[in-house]
Amino acid sequence: MIGRISGTLADKQPPQVLVDVGGVGYELDVPMSTFFNLPALGERVVLLTHFVVREDAQVLFGFLTAAERATFKELVKISGVGPRTALSILSGLSVAELAAIVSRQDGARLVKVPGIGKKTAERLLLELKGKLGADLSLPSSGPALTDAQGDIAQALQSLGYSEREAQAALKALPPDVGVSDGIKLALKALNR
Repeated sequence: MIGRISGTLADKQPPQVLVDVGGVGYELDVPMSTFFNLPALGERVVLLTHFVVREDAQVLFGFLTAAERATFKELVKISGVGPRTALSILSGLSVAELAAIVSRQDGARLVKVPGIGKKTAERLLLELKGKLGADLSLPSSGPALTDAQGDIAQALQSLGYSEREAQAALKALPPDVGVSDGIKLALKALNR
């Protein structure tokens, strides 16, 4: 029904944003990957959307990229995975990371996402196999992230750094670094 919203970013309180479109404010729930890459308040923003209508609510979800929206749509098709769970997955993992996890069938990494248990992780891996491939993942910019590198990137993003900044900081780290040391080194690199 509503495929795209284009307007002025009026407010942002994670995970929700308010976009003013010709005097009408639209509330959208967005994944953290989108939230951290939004422009400043008062700036123009374009978000791709997915509209969910339920008995008790009508919710609009927003995404900066087509890959995020397509992945969200694939996730909500899975039995037991609702829009909030899909949003949580996309907040904890980038589309490329999720595609890599599915291709490696790495359930241990999926259960680290809040709200994802072992059974849900197994169902996700089974249902998404073959669906999250070259069409949804970003072009590979190198080898897949190790668990430690993924945890470091997720920690940096939860501290407010963009995915791009987190990836740049990861490149400066030794390949065998642990999570806590990696976070410290990455923060030093980012604060230079």
